[in-house]
Amino acid sequence: MKKREITNEKTLVKYALEFGFLPFFKNAIPGFSVEEMCPAELWFTDQPGPWEWKGPVIRGGECAYGKFFKNKAVYVSLEMLPHLCNYRRDGYDFDARCDDGLVYYRDKEIYDVISGAGRIISKDLRTKLKEDGNIDKYITRLQMQTYIVTADFVYEKSKNGKEYGWGVAEYAAPELLYGEKLVRSEYKTKPADSLMIMAERIQKFFPADINAIIKLIK
Repeated sequence: MKKREITNEKTLVKYALEFGFLPFFKNAIPGFSVEEMCPAELWFTDQPGPWEWKGPVIRGGECAYGKFFKNKAVYVSLEMLPHLCNYRRDGYDFDARCDDGLVYYRDKEIYDVISGAGRIISKDLRTKLKEDGNIDKYITRLQMQTYIVTADFVYEKSKNGKEYGWGVAEYAAPELLYGEKLVRSEYKTKPADSLMIMAERIQKFFPADINAIIKLIK
């Protein structure tokens, strides 16, 4: 089998589109991650590497990005995103989930601020919520439910305009970034069928036990 190697943004997007999903970190499926496919020498250098590619890949508009598998970051092709949303939401838009009393108060508060702003970086989100503590677990839960995705990574800039430091996550609803029509296009599909479509897509490229793949997605 030809060695799969990610050496730049272009090859990262290529594999994310081909597999449908591409986790950032190692997981239960051997070889199925940016971490394993990207050479070690590209991770911490003076040149942009996997950490810095995130923003440009997201802005390219072919992949969504967020904590989608086991609370860990994953690139998802726009082909597979509707199936992920259909499975995770189980027929509920966020408002409908609220109406049925299925949303934690803190999750709703965070979602309302993000959706009201359109796009907002984590630092500004904390300011609006008057939150000094850890809200990451709530944001992660909203991402796992596919109501929120990472829209970009924003960097501080020096006086001469050069970016530096670690990128700060910017959040948005996927409907804002990719359109309601696309995000909700598989709502008529049974959630269990969407789960199998996703699992079989991954198994096509990584011949792991289907139950192990399903467990990763769940």
